[in-house]
Amino acid sequence: MSQPIYLGVNVDHIATVRQARGVSYPCPVHAALAAEMAGADGITMHLREDRRHIQDHDVERFAELAQTKLNFEMAATKEMLAIALRLKPADVCIVPEKREELTTEGGLDVASQKKRLEEYVNQFNDAGIHTSMFIDPDKEQIDACVAIGAPVIELHTGAYAECKSDKERTIELTKISEAAAYAHSAGLVVNAGHGLTRGNVEAIAAIDAVNELNIGHSLMADAMFKGIDCAVRDMKQLMLQARSL
Repeated sequence: MSQPIYLGVNVDHIATVRQARGVSYPCPVHAALAAEMAGADGITMHLREDRRHIQDHDVERFAELAQTKLNFEMAATKEMLAIALRLKPADVCIVPEKREELTTEGGLDVASQKKRLEEYVNQFNDAGIHTSMFIDPDKEQIDACVAIGAPVIELHTGAYAECKSDKERTIELTKISEAAAYAHSAGLVVNAGHGLTRGNVEAIAAIDAVNELNIGHSLMADAMFKGIDCAVRDMKQLMLQARSL
């Protein structure tokens, strides 16, 4: 039998709309609660250093109200470490972060900073927080995650999502599938995300080693036309159908 697959919903871009006008609406916490009711298995919020979308009060409030789990995306900084240890989310996902980027452009280079990142993982492990490393589908990076004791990885699917041809897409999908199998065999929980839409999610969801997909921008775009409830339900149904084939 196939393993189950879970949907984490990223609500950052509800906050993007709010921050564009500097008002109090729309509220990403309300969106997160609605997504939970529609069947989301968790909620992702990325508290960036520049606070361009999600704000501190958003993660604080959702951490209190969550019915599923909070996946707290963060850069590896002392400020974010302190916030995470105070909030104690179920999951933390450490991502690379640059002020000038529109969105996360690639995976974290764990191999080049194992000692520093291991300190974060150890503190989160001691606090009972599952630590995920957002990495490219690369065996060197997977080995580095194992070496520092990170129990979870999230494979960056951006290159796959941006492919313009079937040939390119097949190459990137193979990289992700092989990396997922390799990481799973090493004892890691394997999640994936970035750039996934209703048009490309099924091939990723069908990879049996993948445990969870974290999806945000396309879901929030769909929600503008048909509501969060329907957008979440449709995405999860696609994922489950792909996994059951």
